[in-house]
Amino acid sequence: MSSPTPQPAQLLQPPAALSIAGSDSGGGAGIQADLKTFTALQVHGCTAITCITAQNTCGVERVDALPAAAVSAQVAAVCRDLPVAALKTGMLLNSELIEATAAAIAPLAIPRVIDPVMVSRAGAVLLEHEAIAAMATLLPLASLITPNVHEAALLSGRPVEDRAGMEGAALALSERGVAAVLIKGAGIPALRGVDLLCTGGQLRWLESPAIDTVHSHGSGCTLAAAITAHLALGLGVAEAVVAAKQFVEGGLRHGLAIGSGPGPLCHWHAGLELSDGPATPPR
Repeated sequence: MSSPTPQPAQLLQPPAALSIAGSDSGGGAGIQADLKTFTALQVHGCTAITCITAQNTCGVERVDALPAAAVSAQVAAVCRDLPVAALKTGMLLNSELIEATAAAIAPLAIPRVIDPVMVSRAGAVLLEHEAIAAMATLLPLASLITPNVHEAALLSGRPVEDRAGMEGAALALSERGVAAVLIKGAGIPALRGVDLLCTGGQLRWLESPAIDTVHSHGSGCTLAAAITAHLALGLGVAEAVVAAKQFVEGGLRHGLAIGSGPGPLCHWHAGLELSDGPATPPR
């Protein structure tokens, strides 16, 4: 019996997106969330891991930073070979990692999304104290920064407690040379689903329905990754932000009730919406 005739492969050439961020062992945020987002949006995901966390849905138990030289080498290796069309940064943890990342991405003439990852939406500090000032070195390199209200207050030096505070912080950061700012309002209970985009000093409120769920772990990482993916696909900043918000909203509508604590949003929600049914039966 003759062997089946080999079938030619259908070769794809998608753009690549690079995430420079930390690893979440629970799979809900960080590098893991970024890769899921890139795949869902049909962009090839590449990574430069900055630190490794031991965490689950109940919290973070340990964080180990990688050497700054290791991060620089990862970025160089990826960009030397792969068609990286946009990048994002996430958890950088300390001054050395921030400075190494700034030096590695400065020569890259591609869109750069900087997610500061300094303070959680609930107010927990996620960056070593002496590194907060170093974060300012990344801002001039950004095509867009995506702080939450606590991070916007730290970066701008202004209180951010309401819409007026968000506008003041966004304009202050714009005046310091940041190309575009997206301040996420979810840290203010009355502003869940409400974000503010500032491009070239022009303010635009972006409002979507608040989703009633506790399963939102990784939503900030996912938003920045979705923006990055859409930039890699050729959208402008404003269009990428709007499309990314829609992606996150869909993920929150299908949150994953896994583990004993708040689970992550669902990155494959598009398939659920098409099939109009759950991926697995309720337990």
